[in-house]
Amino acid sequence: MMRIGLVGTESTHVDHMIRYCNAERRGGDARIVAVASEPGASGSTGERDVGLPVVPAAEDLIGLVDAVIVTDRNGGQHAAHALPLLAAGLPVLVDKPLAVSVADAEAMIRAAERYDAPLTSYSALRWLPEVRALIADAPPSAVAATGPVDPDSPHGGVHFYGVHPVEMALTLCRGDVGAVQVTRTRDAIVACAAVGGTAVTVTMVRPDPKPVPFHLSVVAEDCSLTTAEPVLDDHYLYPGLDAFFAMVRSGVPPVPYDELLRSVRFLAAVSDALDLAAVSEPGAHLS
Repeated sequence: MMRIGLVGTESTHVDHMIRYCNAERRGGDARIVAVASEPGASGSTGERDVGLPVVPAAEDLIGLVDAVIVTDRNGGQHAAHALPLLAAGLPVLVDKPLAVSVADAEAMIRAAERYDAPLTSYSALRWLPEVRALIADAPPSAVAATGPVDPDSPHGGVHFYGVHPVEMALTLCRGDVGAVQVTRTRDAIVACAAVGGTAVTVTMVRPDPKPVPFHLSVVAEDCSLTTAEPVLDDHYLYPGLDAFFAMVRSGVPPVPYDELLRSVRFLAAVSDALDLAAVSEPGAHLS
């Protein structure tokens, strides 16, 4: 049996993961056998009893499990929890976002490389068929993604939900992220950057009174336009979990490490711009 540990129980993603592994047994012989739960350790009050054995700290999973999923809602906690696991050589999936700072993301990647411990992280949306169908041999001329974001989220601000539209867009592009231009209005944040040869626009809308749907549009080299609205059903996490368990068995991360950094860098630039403009008038153009 492949033994899997979880770190953190706040997220509803935990319920999907337990169902995937332990109830529906979609991960082959993989079973979630233990949870590291630290109520109050990060100011959190949302840790839950999910019916599994509990250890008090992430490093206490070492020796009990063969791989770990870090599921804290706040990406600011991810590096502290993932680093000792990577140093022990364990494969690790960090639930979105990988981190809320480039420094934390780079530290995890360095540890993965140093200790030969496969690491991955992603928005589940990058694996959905509606998004995968838009990946082409040639990079698109332009990509626009939309999704809900609460810039005041206690779980890492724009990083917590912003990773979804950002990763949807970046999954379709190649190359490094250029300078990110940010405009904020009363209800939305619009971030634009050149990514390789693709113009990327991400619109993040405050979820009030209700969240806007995720949406993606792509302009190909031949100027044809394709759009998609990913469907988040009861199994939307499963394709990403399939990718994680394939990594555990093969040792090969499904997302190259330079790609892991792109969404963190993009959102860090957005977050920095918002911090700088905290006292600016709505609608100010930032760079």
